[in-house]
Amino acid sequence: MDLKTRMAELARIQSVSTPVLSVYLNTHWADEHQRDRVRIFLKNELTRAREARPGRPAEADLRWIEAEGDALLSQTSSPEARGVALFACEAVGLREILPSRAPFENMFGVAETPMLRPLAELAELAPAAVVVFVDAESARLMLVLPAGAGEEVALHGDVPGHHSRGGWAQLAQSRYQRHIQDHRARHFEAVVEAVIGLVDAQEVRRIVLAGDPRNVAVFRKELPPRIADLIVGAVAGARYEPTALIVGRAAEYLSHTEAARVAAAVDAVLTAAAKHGKATAGLDATLEAVNRGAVHRLYLLKGWSAPGRRCMGCGGLQGGFTWVCPTCGKEATTVDLAEAMIARVIASGGSAETIETHQPLVAAGGIAAELRFPL
Repeated sequence: MDLKTRMAELARIQSVSTPVLSVYLNTHWADEHQRDRVRIFLKNELTRAREARPGRPAEADLRWIEAEGDALLSQTSSPEARGVALFACEAVGLREILPSRAPFENMFGVAETPMLRPLAELAELAPAAVVVFVDAESARLMLVLPAGAGEEVALHGDVPGHHSRGGWAQLAQSRYQRHIQDHRARHFEAVVEAVIGLVDAQEVRRIVLAGDPRNVAVFRKELPPRIADLIVGAVAGARYEPTALIVGRAAEYLSHTEAARVAAAVDAVLTAAAKHGKATAGLDATLEAVNRGAVHRLYLLKGWSAPGRRCMGCGGLQGGFTWVCPTCGKEATTVDLAEAMIARVIASGGSAETIETHQPLVAAGGIAAELRFPL
């Protein structure tokens, strides 16, 4: 199951008996001091949660978080992950571990619903992609998922059929081998066939090329336009380098290109909002769009937050501290509007993106949205 689908399922969870624990940990440590800081953070937060009155999480949930945290800190669980999200709620049978190729800021949340903002940021700024390393005689196709490096397939013109695999790897190899047998000297064309198979099988929407600039330039010319259009850039790479090193370069490059893409998208949304198109800017208009299920993509400044209320009857979200819902008259409960709006948008099939800095968005109140339909 892909990350966006799982996030949509998590966004629909609401517990009324015991709260949901949402824990994000940075598991990318440069030294033991950084690891100790994460250990102390988790220990202190678990102690506070056990002492909380009211709203104390279930002890079984706390013990599970503690055990999983110990496994992460000792690197007996998800040793390659740079960040890990943990969700637990005994009342709804929730036990979830989601590793990440990007580090999270340490966070320990206790609420009626899972806290998804860091996960939403990951899904948009670390999208699924494929890294294609190619030289004159070989190639490597490496899936890069939000959770980290995925499956890899190595292609060699001089050693056809030396692996036995299933799934997309077998598809890529079979296409390559079939083509290379017919055209032994046309290695790049055979790699193109394998890449096309991977893109179609995995619905890849981002490609990063890797290798010597001359090989990359020649290979790029062989790609059909619909595949070439998915390329976001190229990074250095050599045949002797380990996969992790090449994928690391590509992941860093992807994060920069995604940030630039989000900035351009926010510009377009603010322009459309000013023209009364399918977009909103500012809290009031965007909150109305969220309540009406009209948001396709939500944009927020990093760290943006606002106090608000959620009606316990109709579920409507409101700004400020009104204790009674103006729509149905039922009691409303306090929420962080950023978390509540993100969850509502994701649950309805939309997405939420965070941008580090963007002065026009600051001027608009720190929040905007692209809509499915005009309000």
